[in-house]
Amino acid sequence: MSFYLKEITRIKGVCYSNQWQIATIIRTRNYINSNLDKELNLDSLSKTHFASKFHLLRLFKKYYGQTPIQYLTDKRIEKAKKLLNEGLNVTETCFDVGFESPSSFCTLFKNRVGVSPSKYKKSIFAKSD
Repeated sequence: MSFYLKEITRIKGVCYSNQWQIATIIRTRNYINSNLDKELNLDSLSKTHFASKFHLLRLFKKYYGQTPIQYLTDKRIEKAKKLLNEGLNVTETCFDVGFESPSSFCTLFKNRVGVSPSKYKKSIFAKSD
């Protein structure tokens, strides 16, 4: 084994000492990405991945810089933008991305994007003309 390979192995052991944690967090992220339209919360994520919800929260924030719910919300907003670009109306988009009420979806969308979903959709179609 060369010196460099030994050093890489040593550094990997220091930086990524617990492969179980990393695998759990990656599985959690992939699960969120695959189930955006379902009702997800910290309890369900922790049960699905056999981890304490508080431990899962800390690990997810450590590796991704945000909580699982913040990540879920960001992904839902990204998907909502895509669906609005494709021509879906606001209500259909709301339910397709997993929100339970159009009013909470509109409020959250406006807080994250800066404009309401309907204005966002209008601006997209105005740009295309």
